[in-house]
Amino acid sequence: MKLPGVYLLDKEMDADHNRCVITLAGEREAIQEAAIRGAGKAAELIDLTQHQGAHPRMGATDVIPFIPIDGVTLEDCVAMARHVGAEIASRFGIPVYLYEAAARSPERQNLENIRRGQFEGIREEIGTNPARRPDFGEPRVHPTAGATVVGARKPLVAYNIFLNTPDVAVAKKIAKAVRFSSGGLRYVKGAGFLVRGLAQVSMNLTDFEQTPMHRVFEFVKREAARYGVTPVSSEIVGLVPKLALEQAAEWFLQVENFDSSLILENRLAAVMGGKLAVGGLRAGVEPFIEQLAAPTATPGGGSAAAAAGAMAAGLAGMVAAMSRGKKAYLQHQEALSAAIGRLAQLREELKAAIDADAASYDTVMKAYKTAREGQDGGGVNAALRQATAVPLGVAENAVEARRIAASLRSITSPMMASDLTTSLALANAALTGALANVAINLDSIKAEWPEDQEFVAETRSRAAALKLVD
Repeated sequence: MKLPGVYLLDKEMDADHNRCVITLAGEREAIQEAAIRGAGKAAELIDLTQHQGAHPRMGATDVIPFIPIDGVTLEDCVAMARHVGAEIASRFGIPVYLYEAAARSPERQNLENIRRGQFEGIREEIGTNPARRPDFGEPRVHPTAGATVVGARKPLVAYNIFLNTPDVAVAKKIAKAVRFSSGGLRYVKGAGFLVRGLAQVSMNLTDFEQTPMHRVFEFVKREAARYGVTPVSSEIVGLVPKLALEQAAEWFLQVENFDSSLILENRLAAVMGGKLAVGGLRAGVEPFIEQLAAPTATPGGGSAAAAAGAMAAGLAGMVAAMSRGKKAYLQHQEALSAAIGRLAQLREELKAAIDADAASYDTVMKAYKTAREGQDGGGVNAALRQATAVPLGVAENAVEARRIAASLRSITSPMMASDLTTSLALANAALTGALANVAINLDSIKAEWPEDQEFVAETRSRAAALKLVD
């Protein structure tokens, strides 16, 4: 049954690998349910005791990765992965392992560690080896559907290169040279297979921004030359982020001063989205700065304070994200993940406050106008209460962002200390500006009624407590 809100983006099927890759997109609840039902359907149709193929596998539904796209964080995907994993185990009796960002232990971050021995090996060890015990479900494989791995990760590029030889031993030697685990390129996993009569170097690029496709292709080409062979073609399995192709185009075409804004469709999307497409980081902030400088009441100090708070949370989140997963900070994995998740929430709330502050000011002005016309005198205080609540929320979020940023100093790379210093300064600026807006709005409220008096007293108390926070 088709689920509303879920979209099939791509389907790849390969007889040599005997494997299908399906790409879905959708809203959180719908995509979770689609993944769960998909695992159930695969369990009905696929019997691993009869299954053979070139690609390693441990389950009828082998791997389910959740990948953030637009408006979704990696931490959101972690929560989704854990929900789906629990449901698959509960509904279908299929044991589930968590991997990548959703992993509960460092050794399970890598899929290879979990899948070692494939279906047959896991079937033998799952009940006797504590290291093979699943995260969800009983310690025994489903008799025909095996076990499933569910996780959260950044976009991955499945990139394969065909060689002009059927000698799979050459592909395996090149794969060993290129993959990170045996001394090759960072963020590359590789294996050699015979596919459609040609040797294939099959790879996963787990972070294409740091190890791009063109660098991988050149590495494989150079290694192939050692064995007297050359690449004849390459393929992408599933979908590929646009940026990955932009990087490859820049490299192979050697375009001077290349910028993604030179691409017609990118420039058009930026203009249609209301962004000034002048290229570089300046394009994103210049319109807002010019609006601040314009001789209009909004956006004003309240919006600027919210923007500073959002930048503070963003910088701290970046520092935590760049340390998480690195060997030197694996013992802080849980704390870093928690910080990233909370900072992402704060960043979104503070970004929303940029417009909310300007809107609340406009509401106050309309209320004053209505009162002057003798229509509704009580509306002014109500508008002022809302206009006070927005910067108070900004101040409280700024304090929390500052606290988290300060806590990161001891558990992140010291090379990023200046980023944390900037984050703390921005958080302090956000707090100072927001509290100034709280004070001026409170002074404007005519506290003639008990509810207004109570609001003013409570708000002053909350503001005063924030000033005392170190």
